[in-house]
Amino acid sequence: VQLQAFGGGLVQAGGSLRLSCAASGRTFSSYAAGWFRQAPGKEREFVARISRSGSHTYYGSVKGRFTISKDNDKNMVYLQMNSLNPEDTAVYYCAADRGFTYTPLASDYEYWGQGTLVTVSS
Repeated sequence: VQLQAFGGGLVQAGGSLRLSCAASGRTFSSYAAGWFRQAPGKEREFVARISRSGSHTYYGSVKGRFTISKDNDKNMVYLQMNSLNPEDTAVYYCAADRGFTYTPLASDYEYWGQGTLVTVSS
């Protein structure tokens, strides 16, 4: 599975962005998908996950602001980000996991996209 994330950019605080992740090879009906982010000088952290069946899990600070979704027919996963704040500034990565159990650990995801930069100005 090859993943490509795109849709990042510069946005003002309070604004919105939608990130997209395109998969080639197997579809997202065969994998769980996740979004992670890494801010400068910090470790990569879990943002959201969507299971094969479509159930969602979110990291605490993004709950209520971010929404993960997918389109199996298009092999796409999305991350709608609303009410962005400067603390959301990071490189965002999409990832795929062959496992069936929820995990927020980056090491459990076998496939990764290249990352897309999101910058939120104050």
